[in-house]
Parts: sequence; structure tokens; C-alpha cells
Amino acid sequence: MPLPPEPPHSQYKPSAALVIAVVLTAVLEVLDITIVSVAIPHMLGTFGATSDQITWVLTSYLVSAAVVMPLTGYLSARLGRRRLLIFSIVGFVISSALCGLSWNLESMVIFRLAQGICGAPLVPLSQAILLDAFPKEKHGQALAIFGLGIMVAPVLGPTFGGWLTDTFVWRAVFYINVPIGLFALLLAMGNLPRSDIRYLKTDWIGLVLLVLAVGSLQMVLDQGQTRDWFNSRFIQFFTAIAVFASVAFFMRGWNNPKNIVDLSLLKDRNFLAGLLAITAYGVTLFGTIALLPLLTQRLMGYPAMNAGMLFIPRAVASAIALSITGNYLMLWIDSRILVAGGIVLSAVGTMMMAGLSLQADGWAIAAPGIIAGIGMGLFFVPLTAVAFGRMEHEKLDEAAGLYALMRGIGSSIGIAVVSWLFVRQTQVHWGDLITHINPYNPAVPPYLNSLGLNPQSPSSITAVALEIGRQAQMLAFIDLFWFIGLVTFAILPLVFLMKKPKTAGVFIPAHA
Repeated sequence: MPLPPEPPHSQYKPSAALVIAVVLTAVLEVLDITIVSVAIPHMLGTFGATSDQITWVLTSYLVSAAVVMPLTGYLSARLGRRRLLIFSIVGFVISSALCGLSWNLESMVIFRLAQGICGAPLVPLSQAILLDAFPKEKHGQALAIFGLGIMVAPVLGPTFGGWLTDTFVWRAVFYINVPIGLFALLLAMGNLPRSDIRYLKTDWIGLVLLVLAVGSLQMVLDQGQTRDWFNSRFIQFFTAIAVFASVAFFMRGWNNPKNIVDLSLLKDRNFLAGLLAITAYGVTLFGTIALLPLLTQRLMGYPAMNAGMLFIPRAVASAIALSITGNYLMLWIDSRILVAGGIVLSAVGTMMMAGLSLQADGWAIAAPGIIAGIGMGLFFVPLTAVAFGRMEHEKLDEAAGLYALMRGIGSSIGIAVVSWLFVRQTQVHWGDLITHINPYNPAVPPYLNSLGLNPQSPSSITAVALEIGRQAQMLAFIDLFWFIGLVTFAILPLVFLMKKPKTAGVFIPAHA
């Protein structure tokens, strides 16, 4: 039975309450990707789990969100934007509370699955609702407001999570969603515009193939490093499923207008180039976010809060650049030029980090982040303006879900590749450095003397091994910053494939 129709939505002046509601709901989902990582070590002791087992707390959320996200357009058409958003907020708040109350690892994983399912539509739906409420000429300003939360949330997530964990208990990283979510829900119920709903026949075969393809790919990316990649039967099995299901999904759905996801969206050159660009940028952005806490805390010995503070200059620079770009620059400069400028600044800022050493101070770490942060602000808004500038309005919800999915996959690829390369490059540099340690190396005795040791001391081997390990890891970080910078530069050719948007006022979907 189809649901009764919602009253049609009519354009009106958006209220401050509406803006706050949709920004808060989107921030909740984005924040939960990174804030929980801080609590993982504390869960190990509480649940008596191993390091391999505890990764399912992150994997379950990411996999379920990835599966549901491309279905946003379909669910929005069936339920209406307003209903779907309210259902998602309520489900996200309840599942967050249950995560905080979880009593063992199994219950946590189940509740995280539910949290990912409910949270997946929040970002694309929130922005669709916000931008529908603003006139087209104000879309750049609307995105600037929206992006302040969306871009800052994942960067500051570890800092906020660390403060909650240190000040209260690790369960607070889940409980914090409850009051924020309820506040957003109260604002949303009274201010959200309504939209028509349509009865659509469900493409069950396409749905199953999509779930298998996206879920299996996300499983491989999240568990690959833990399970030694393709040396694991688990990874081999899910890789085979992902490949088979992806090929079957595209072959079956390419010219099928009734497919669960409208693949004709990919025939839009701007949208296809935008998808590839946002996926690649997700690799670089989240690869960097994954590296910096390891560098500052594990290798340089920064306390968690101090390490988190180093992210703040990047976040502030991103917010300022985003606001200026959305409100002013896009009115004067071709969006494709701004995208290219953002790519260059992001790459340069990342490559500057390759000049770091173990003696680097806080400013040496934060300054390149400011440059990369400005690049983020220049990149996101114009890219989405170009990607969606030639798309029909009725396809925007579906396109927004697909766009959000690809950035999520890009972030998972970034974290997976960086984790693998870090281990590999550390081993490579360890093997190279260890060959220089011998009784005939004139630098060894003075180093041991500075520690109050000599080559015959029993502790000498341990001291030398620890220092070689530190230096090998630092060299691995340098390699990775160069790698991420080069991957960022590799996005530039996609800009030349894009056409100029038809109008300045375009729908711009979510980035996360």
C-alpha cells in the first residue's frame, strides 16, 4: 500500500531553524565516522575484544551506510523527503543511545549497523532540503553555511571524541548524538518543507546486486589491512563477490530505466567527472586525516588533545575559504578554475608535510594544513556546482546519494591504501637502515654514548632498534605525503573534461 501523499512543497523564505536543523543532522552522520575512532582503544578493554575484532565497530557502520546511501533517491521518492529525514533522525538517535548502552561486541556491531542504515540518507537529504528552500541565486551561500559543518566535522572529530572520552567515558561519543539529534528533530518537524511521493515498483534484483557490490567492496577496504589483503580467503571471497555483483549490476542496469539506481546519470559528462574527482579527493583527504594522528601521537609523542589542536588551523582555513568561495568567488570566477586552484593548493600543502622531521614543532605541522585547508574550501563547492550544473532537477536526490557514496568509497580507499603503504614503506626503510648498523659505523658509538651506553651494553641493541624504528616510520610518512600529493595532482585532468554549468544557481549536493 502506498503511503498517503504529502502536501506539495512550495518555495518560501527559509527560516534559521530550518538551516540549523539540516546542518545538525548532516553533521551528526559525518562526525560519527571519525569521532568513534578515539573510543576504540577503550572498547578493547570493556568488551575483552582483540584488535582484529574491534575493527568491526567501524566496519559495520561504514558498510551499512555505503549500502543505503545510493538508495537515497529511491527512498525519498517512496516516502517523501520530509518523512525519510525524520525517520532517519529518529533511527539514528535511538541506535546511538543503544550503542552507548551496548554490553558486548556483538550488540555494539548490531547497533552500529542500524546507526549506519539510519544515518546514510542524512547528508544528501539535508542538503537537498536546504537548497530547495533557497532560491537558486542563493545556493552558493546555502552551501557555504552547510559546508562549514560538513567539512569541519570529520577534521575535528578525533579532537572532540578525545575530549569526551577523557572528560567522561568512551560511551559519551555515542550519547552526545542524542540531545543534538533530538534538538534537530524538534526543529525539523516544525520547519521542514513537504514534497510529493511517488509509488515506485522495487527492482529487487538490482537492489540485491547493489547491496552485494557496495557492501562487499566496503568490507574488503575496511578489513583488508587487518587480514593481510589477498593472502586472506575472507578478502578473496568478498573481492570476488564485489567484482561479480558490480559487473552484473552495470550490465543489467545500464539501459534499464527501472533499475534501482538510474545509471543514465553517468552519461552526464560533468557528473561522471565530478564523481571521479570527489572519489580521488576522498582518497587524499581521509588518507591525510588517517596519517596525522599517527604521526603526531605515536611518533612525536603529542597528547591526544594537543594533537587534535593541530587540526584546528586546517578546519578554520577550510571554513573561511568555503564561505568566501560560496558567497563571492563563484560569482566572478569560472568554477572549473576554482576547482583546479583547490587541487593545486591541496597537493602543495600535503607535499609540504614531506619536509617534516621528528624535531618538527607544532607550527611546522599546522602551516601546511592551512594551505591544504584553503584548497579544500576552493575545491568542494565549485566541483559540486560543475558536477550538477547540467542535471535535471528530478534526478538530483538520486545523484546526491550516488555522489555521497563515491566520496565515502574514496575515503575508505584512502584509509586502506595509506595503512597498507605505511606498513610496507616502514619495512622497506627498516631493511635499508639496519644495514648501516655495524661496529665499523663511526656514528654508532657517539649515539650510544649520548644515551649512557656502549656497544657492549645489553641494552644497546634495544635502543638502536627503537631509534631505527622511529626513523623508518618517519621516512614512511614522508613517502606517503609525497604519494598523496601526487594523487591529488592527478585529479587535474578531470577538470578539462568538464563543461561550464548552464547557470550560476545550481543544486549542490552533500560532500560526505
